[in-house]
Formats: sequence, C-alpha cells, structure tokens
Amino acid sequence: MAPTIEKVVQNMELGEAPHWDIASQSLYFVDIYSKAINRFVPSTKTHTKAHLDHNVSFIIPVEGEKNKFIVGLEKSIAIIVWDGISDKVEEVKKLADVDGQSSDAESKLNDSKCDATGRLWAGTMGVEKTGNMISNKGHLYSFEKGVLNKHLDQIDISNGLTWSRDNKKFFHIDTPKPIIYQYDFDISTGKLSNKKVHFTLTNSDGFPDGMTIDEEENLWVAVFGGYKILKIDSKKPETLLSTIDLPAKQVTSLAWGGQNLDELYVTSGKLTMAGEVLSPPDHGTLYKITGTGSKGVPMYNCKV
Repeated sequence: MAPTIEKVVQNMELGEAPHWDIASQSLYFVDIYSKAINRFVPSTKTHTKAHLDHNVSFIIPVEGEKNKFIVGLEKSIAIIVWDGISDKVEEVKKLADVDGQSSDAESKLNDSKCDATGRLWAGTMGVEKTGNMISNKGHLYSFEKGVLNKHLDQIDISNGLTWSRDNKKFFHIDTPKPIIYQYDFDISTGKLSNKKVHFTLTNSDGFPDGMTIDEEENLWVAVFGGYKILKIDSKKPETLLSTIDLPAKQVTSLAWGGQNLDELYVTSGKLTMAGEVLSPPDHGTLYKITGTGSKGVPMYNCKV
C-alpha cells in the first residue's frame, strides 16, 4: 500500500528543521522568514507558535531544562525560554556567533542537530548583503560547553545532518553541489575524517535539503525543488531504494515522530523563485506521512 499523506499545518513561508521531542510528544519546527518557532502536538492536533526578532533557522529542546531551547538566529546560537503555548518567548540569551562576516558577505546559520552526547552541530551558508548565496563560504561547527569549533569549510549550503546508529558514521549534505557526504565520526571528540561522496543527485532531481535516518539505517532525504523524498541506503553508495512523491515543490526537511516513531513529519516552503508563485495548501505545509513501513530513531536534545 502507498503511504498516507496528510496536511497538518499550513501557510508557512519556509518551514524547516523539524525536531521530535519524545518527552512531550511534540514536534518543534521553524518558519524561517516569518521569524517563527512552532510546536505541533499530534494527540490534540494543537499548533502554537511564537515570533522572534530575527530569522530563525532551528529550534531544539535543552535536555533536562523545561521550556528551554537552543535556536539559530541569523548568525547567532542562542538559548530561549518558551512555554510552547504563548505567542512570545520569555527570554533570549546569545551563546555564540559564527564567524565569516566581511565587508561584502556574512555567514548565516542553517540546518542543525545534536548528536548522542548532546553536542550541537550547526551548519552555515555564506550570503551576500543582498541575500544571495556565495559558493564555498559555508562551514560546519560544533558547540559544547560554551565552545564553538569549526570542522568543515568550503561548503555552499550546509544541510541534512544525521548519524549512523553506532555513531561511527556522519552524513552531511551540501545542497547546491548536490551531494550527500559520509564521514567517519568519533563521538568522544567530535572529530570528522575520511570524507567520501555517498550519493549524488542530478540537477533534474532537485536539490537535497534536510535528512534523517531510520532504524534500518536508511537515509530519508527531502528534495527541494523536486516534489519528493528519497529513501537511500546508508551502507551502499549511490543506492536509491524508493521515492515518495509530495504535492509540495520545496520539500525542506523531515523527522520521525509519534509514539512509535513511525510518523514522518515533512516541512516545506512556498518561496517565490524565478517568478514562480507557490500557494497553500500544497506548498508551505507541514505534512505527516504514515504507512511507510519504516520507523525512525530518537532525536537527541541539546546539552549546554
């Protein structure tokens, strides 16, 4: 049987960075250009959001700290206090700034996740003052115990971070290239090594964006501009297993959720690009996909 696709939250400008919090059985995600953090509770079908003063690229709960979250605000990593209900946050505290600012360009935070130790991994892209992307100006950082470490550079747009279940492999996307890379990963030190190309999309497929992994260690990849999700074998390079088609063109990211981690939540955007206007309800929507026959693995909250 084909998977069931349901629209659960609509009319976002650029939905991104879904994160499933097991403790609260809630999905957190952002609408970047609306400067909004969002919470969706499937059991009650309740959607709440709050607005910040800057574009927000991700939101991840802080482990063991009620109502505290790590967020990306333009080029700043910050901690906020939010009850998940109110339309405003109670507190915003900057923790660190990514570098890369110059007279003509600056870095902007993009996709981010925490590893099994609670260490934050945050990628960036280089942008001109006009907002256009600059090639090879992005980086990948980790942040733990107040220290920001740079691991990778020469990235166009850092995206799609995920790890193998034994935490020995790290997968990372550079969207415009458009390539999924694999690295050896040392979880004790956070060191990345032995870079390899794992999967390459053709331009006609769209561009790889967000990524997650299932319990059988298959990669699930959102394809921006491609109306689809790809299921890719993480152990066999260049091996596409299946595709799920979506009505949304700008598929941005995805995360496993639900009590059994068998619900796939997928964010999308409705940005006007090259004069093409994309409208709700298909575009700019959070989708829930069930019946995939797969289950995810838990996402980790951050420790700071």
